[in-house]
Formats: sequence, structure tokens, C-alpha cells
Amino acid sequence: MFTKRKSIKQIEEGKDLAPKFDKFGLIPVITTDFKNGNVLMHGYMNRKALEKTIQTGEAYYWSRSRKILWHKGDSSGFIQRVKEIRIDDDQDAVWIKVDTKASCHVGYKSCFYRSIPVKSKNKKRMIFKEKKKSFNPKKVYKGLSNPTKI
Repeated sequence: MFTKRKSIKQIEEGKDLAPKFDKFGLIPVITTDFKNGNVLMHGYMNRKALEKTIQTGEAYYWSRSRKILWHKGDSSGFIQRVKEIRIDDDQDAVWIKVDTKASCHVGYKSCFYRSIPVKSKNKKRMIFKEKKKSFNPKKVYKGLSNPTKI
């Protein structure tokens, strides 16, 4: 599915899809809401995840904490339906625009639900930008372990 990287011109100006995976076989992915452009999450894809995302039109990622291929929404039911996939100029980062109810395992629509104050005396206190959760994670993920690692 992917073309071998041969030249800068091919990578930057050509039509060949020649993604550059890092030394761990991963490529970073930013996922946004296709309706309003809000960032929903940041993740990683390996070769198989990117291939399955392109083939199925649903988002797949590589879970670095669980070390598994992860079909987003498989556990929660909040499948990310891909509306557009973009790749950056040197093909080492992916941006997908999706339609979904929620993306964050904590229950919010976006994983970026808090803001860090800039030029504030109280820099350690974040501000919640999403005040209401989209779902109750205790009900949705009943019996599953939390993927956040300390």
C-alpha cells in the first residue's frame, strides 16, 4: 500500500504515499472533529493501523501502553468514522478528521479538555474547557483497566 521513499521531490511534491515511521515503527496522528476542527486526540499508528484506517474508513491506532492494534471505539462504541486523512510535507505525521460522539476515555469529547494558563501566577492549576462529559466512563468501560499509566 505504501511506496518506498526515494527522493525529496517524491516525498514532498509527489502523489506517492510514502510515510516515514519512526524507529519504533510508529507515526504520530492528530485527530480532529471534522465538523468544527477541534482537536480530539493525539495518538500513533503503525503500518497496519494506517493501512486498516485507509481500507475501512474507521480509525485504528497502535496503543503504546497496551502494545496492541486498537480500533478506536471498539470498547466504548464511539467509532471514529474517517472523513479525511492528510499527511504532512515530509510524510512523518498524519492528521485525520473524524465523525464521532466522543474520543476521550475519561468521558469528554476531546482528550484536550483542559487548558494550561499562560503567564499566570498559578501555573500548576489547569482550567477545564469542557465542563460536561459526553459519557460516563465507569459504565462504558466497566471491567476494563484504565490505559493511563503513572
